[in-house]
Amino acid sequence: MDSRTYNPRTVEEVFRDFKGRRAALIKALTTDVEDFYNQCDPEKENLCLYGFPSEQWEVNLPAEEVPPELPEPVLGINFARDGMQEKDWLSLVAVHSDAWLLAIAFYFGARFGFDKADRKRLFNMINELPTIFEVVTGAAKKQVKEKPSVSNHSGSKSKSSSKQRAPESQSRQSKPLQQPKEEDEDLEEQDEDEHGETLCGACGEHYGTDEFWICCDICEKWFHGKCVKITPARAEHIKQYKCPSCSNKRARP
Repeated sequence: MDSRTYNPRTVEEVFRDFKGRRAALIKALTTDVEDFYNQCDPEKENLCLYGFPSEQWEVNLPAEEVPPELPEPVLGINFARDGMQEKDWLSLVAVHSDAWLLAIAFYFGARFGFDKADRKRLFNMINELPTIFEVVTGAAKKQVKEKPSVSNHSGSKSKSSSKQRAPESQSRQSKPLQQPKEEDEDLEEQDEDEHGETLCGACGEHYGTDEFWICCDICEKWFHGKCVKITPARAEHIKQYKCPSCSNKRARP
């Protein structure tokens, strides 16, 4: 497995490794949740959820080496699957996945001699991203001050025409009438900030001005088009969009 052979040695490389593994784990717990749920059969032995730098995930038995070359994720995630509500179980797996990601990152930091400044920089870079738990439970979305008001199928090219602007009367009170240009610039900056705080429900990354986004009409989470394999052209023909997680929901035994 690539997790056993790839050894990042700089802060940037470790952070890139962290982001790849994180994206894989978020994918398993959101867009691929149906497949992940089915693979965690309680009748099987102790299973672990692995995320790889390639953004691929895997449910498998723990490493046989003792001690393992890299820190291992939590054991036995499959045993609790049917003993609790699905959302609670996924939240539990998410918390342990966050702990594993930090263990991996700082394992590399210790192994390759990161000093205090490097460790602090690595942590600050990691801390800028919402945790897997926050993404899975929707807590990351709640931290966003205001969701952008672009339509469900609008890409970044049309965002300027569909932004939510402050009421006209309020705008006039906040800026002198003889400076309409500055007023528009300030509103533009506010809109950019609002967009920038939105997080993708699949990968957890922030809004990008050059990326196409789509909103699920069921859970109201926003997604990169590329994360859910929806193009702007295809979105034009979708009357009601359901994200993979909402589409795959069914009654659990």
